[in-house]
Amino acid sequence: MKQFLIIILLSYNLFASSYPSLLFSGNCETCHKIGESISAPSINLIRKRYKEAFFDKQEFIKYMSQWVYNPNEQGSLMLDQVNKYGLMPNLSYDKKTLEEIASYIFETEF
Repeated sequence: MKQFLIIILLSYNLFASSYPSLLFSGNCETCHKIGESISAPSINLIRKRYKEAFFDKQEFIKYMSQWVYNPNEQGSLMLDQVNKYGLMPNLSYDKKTLEEIASYIFETEF
């Protein structure tokens, strides 16, 4: 029984740590490729621009999640990319999901 509990706890910890990665891969990477801009700016470029504007992780998360929640040209940090690829569509994600994805982007070296 003790071994079973340890396996369950380890599995939960593994899933919890990979959940933000799954959110990113399943929701963002289709358009925002790693290392290349095809139909939208690469995640590398997005991360670089946002980290230049927001050194603080919480500010990074707040701004990115708010902008993706309601994409608009006026609040864009990447107007050159909006002009090149068009404005990101409103994808109707909830704020908590967007915050988890933004946190993952902040922490991950792609």
